[in-house]
Amino acid sequence: MPVPFVDLQAQYRSIKAEVDAAIQRVLDTSAFVLGREVEAFERAFAEYVGARECVGVSNGTAALQLALTACGVGPGHEVIVPANTFFATPEAVSTAGATPVFVDCDPVTYNIAPAKIEAAVTERTRAVIPVHLYGQPADLDAVFEVAAAHGLSVIEDAAQAHGALYKGRRVGALGRAGCFSFYPGKNLGAYGEGGAVVTDDPEVARRVRLLRDHGSEQKYRHEVIGYNFRLEGIQGAVLGVKLKHLDAWNALRRAHAARYREMLGPLEEAGALSLPREAAYAEHVYHLFVVQSAARDSMQRYLAGAGVATGIHYPVPAHLQPAYAPLGRREGDFPESERQARRVLSLPMFAELTERQLRYVVHAVEDFCGQAAAAAR
Repeated sequence: MPVPFVDLQAQYRSIKAEVDAAIQRVLDTSAFVLGREVEAFERAFAEYVGARECVGVSNGTAALQLALTACGVGPGHEVIVPANTFFATPEAVSTAGATPVFVDCDPVTYNIAPAKIEAAVTERTRAVIPVHLYGQPADLDAVFEVAAAHGLSVIEDAAQAHGALYKGRRVGALGRAGCFSFYPGKNLGAYGEGGAVVTDDPEVARRVRLLRDHGSEQKYRHEVIGYNFRLEGIQGAVLGVKLKHLDAWNALRRAHAARYREMLGPLEEAGALSLPREAAYAEHVYHLFVVQSAARDSMQRYLAGAGVATGIHYPVPAHLQPAYAPLGRREGDFPESERQARRVLSLPMFAELTERQLRYVVHAVEDFCGQAAAAAR
């Protein structure tokens, strides 16, 4: 039985009437770039995460770049980022003109290891970006403590953590700025590219708005050199519809994660698999359900043969990407991030995942582990 990694068609069918009506509103008004639907979504999302301001932008990478620039980060500066993250996190630091400084990750949460941050701070450091990887909030109090001691801005990368809670509060609204991606497969996804910066700082919000629209607050008057990073009207309309369903979808993801843990638990006890752990301070929203296996590549091939789609997030740590070779980092510099890159495998995870599909995935994993154990004897 084929099981997709994510099923956007199933999600669309469940909200088709609402989405079609929202898109029709944009077609009727021809407000294809920014406009009322974007403004309405910005207000709703700011209220949802608990921030004063939300600025919709063209994608999550742009959100990070604009947040960094709005917080005063630029050429000659350094920004601390985890080595275990999608390339967009350090890439945004680079496109803002600064230099990413990598640190290793925590072996349990997969997120940035706060104890490693202090040693990476220099006189050029201006910010730290904790990434709420896979939907699990980073240990923010520990990050804030180091940041406060050195006068650093904390910019949350919440691209995979829409609706996740850190000590009862939504992530993204806890640092100086928080950045979201609305790529279609995310917990809150657009029908194309999209992103947002949320903040309680009105000056940061003003600068992000200025920068996203060619440095202009008034048509044909440009205060600074900016970018064309505006959010499209159709994406704002779609996101406004989907936001109303986000908590229900996240609850289903958490229920699926609990079922995975229940059924795969015996494999973990036998040492065949490692399952994700939820931090005591967190409410994980499981953008991804990531297991670890020493036989990861063989398992992925076996599951593919059984019709189960999986992913690897991420096979090459950021510090070992060819683009960052000039920074001089080598294999062995961040052993935990490198270990995870060799072992992690993301199983199918989406709100519409059925019990039958979930059981099929689990049985395929069990079959692989059973065959692997037999071959080892």
